[in-house]
Amino acid sequence: MPDNKSRPSPEQPWGNGWAPETSRAPGTRRLWLAGALAVATVVACVTAISVTEKANDKQSAARQGRTTSDKETTSGLISFATPSASGSPSASASAGSPSPSASASASASPSASASPRPQGSSSPRPSTAPAPQAPPVKDVPAPRPVSNRKSVQSVNYPDRYWRASGGLVRLERSGGSEFREDASFDVVAGLAKSSCYSFRTADGTYLRHRNFVLRAERNDGSNLFSQDATFCPNWSPYSGSMTLRSVNYPDRALRHQNMEMRLDQYGYNTRGGEDFAFRLVGGLA
Repeated sequence: MPDNKSRPSPEQPWGNGWAPETSRAPGTRRLWLAGALAVATVVACVTAISVTEKANDKQSAARQGRTTSDKETTSGLISFATPSASGSPSASASAGSPSPSASASASASPSASASPRPQGSSSPRPSTAPAPQAPPVKDVPAPRPVSNRKSVQSVNYPDRYWRASGGLVRLERSGGSEFREDASFDVVAGLAKSSCYSFRTADGTYLRHRNFVLRAERNDGSNLFSQDATFCPNWSPYSGSMTLRSVNYPDRALRHQNMEMRLDQYGYNTRGGEDFAFRLVGGLA
């Protein structure tokens, strides 16, 4: 058995053959613990500083990518934001600048239902032949004549011409001086489209469609009147002739029906579309 010696009293350490241990300095464990605690503290501080710097870098990058801050917006300063991938302008710019084409197309294309066929009009003539196909909708103006004073001759009734009388336009046979005056028009650039035609009478009225009936009326200066009084020359299957389609109803053209001039869909109730074909000839007056 090992000898278990009791620790001698501090007053006589050598008297009993016992000497204090001198191989390590007193308090070594405490020093190690203090050193470990200091190292842990330094590591924690370095980690916290690194995390804080990364967060600051992210905030700086976010500030650089913004367009304008609230302070810059209220003070009126301009900031150039990074353009989007699609290259489209900002939503605020598009909202503040409405497209003019929407309002222009809305005013230039009234609904066809707003002009119903007037009561009392003649019933359609029966036809057994198939309706002709509509010509392509494209402006093919006839060469401008030297004189703008013209008369309009029917293709299938070559002895008849447009005549404005009593506010309406009818197809009538040539007659005396009064007829020749009523059947001669100044063919001018279209009121709503310069590449098309408008027809002005000797007393200053214009031919315009209203309720799809061609009439002679005074220009009231409205946009609707300009469109109703503008007709675009278009293709015709008959030599030297043309069809005159409405600028605001491009699927309709002028035709004679029961010798009355009106606006109708091309080929409606005709054998070959001849009611829609007219020639511009020298003015009768």
